Amino acid sequence: MSTFAANAQLSAVVGKADYNFWINLPADSILKNNPPILIFLHGRSLSGSNLELVKKYGVIKEIIHGRMVPAIVIAPQVPAGKSWEPKKVLEVLRYVQSQYQTDTNRVYVAGMSLGGYGTLHFAGAYPQVVTAAVALCGGGNPSDGCDLATVPLWIQHGNRDAAVPLSESQKVVDAIRACNGGENLTFTIVEGADHGALEKVFRTDEMYDFLFKYNKVVETLIEEK
Repeated sequence: MSTFAANAQLSAVVGKADYNFWINLPADSILKNNPPILIFLHGRSLSGSNLELVKKYGVIKEIIHGRMVPAIVIAPQVPAGKSWEPKKVLEVLRYVQSQYQTDTNRVYVAGMSLGGYGTLHFAGAYPQVVTAAVALCGGGNPSDGCDLATVPLWIQHGNRDAAVPLSESQKVVDAIRACNGGENLTFTIVEGADHGALEKVFRTDEMYDFLFKYNKVVETLIEEK
């Protein structure tokens, strides 16, 4: 797909929820068949009131560069100096669900740094909503451990991260494992990786493949044909 074709479905939504956000619609053949939703939560450096910042890295940048994501992609922006609030992320999700027919059993979340925290906070607050999530170089609330244990998670962190120490992910991982042994958890310590190195995860197929293989209805992997 050309960059122009991928970009044609991308639009800004302002003033419809507490967070302004980008939305990218998939091809019509996917859109008319109740597509899933993928929420991307950015890190602190992309915070503010200029939505163009959210294009700097992550899922929206990938779409602009031609990646075909078989989902409605939502990328909200958190105001400068603020942390992600699960209730406000849910408000954005509910607004989009009110505008389009989507598969409410396939809601995925991915975030990095501040967005990694936001991802785990959102999944911890609404585990019944989130089908699967990927959290990069962030952290979470250990008190959410048993709720997070019900959600398929891939948590990744570099062992040379000076901005957010590995211990931030380790604490929530330990809480999840204490609850159910971590049966739904994949935890990857990336050797030699600093904070920014994990941005490359958005540029790989593995993250998207991990998320989209889960369906909340059957609570199992979607088998490859």
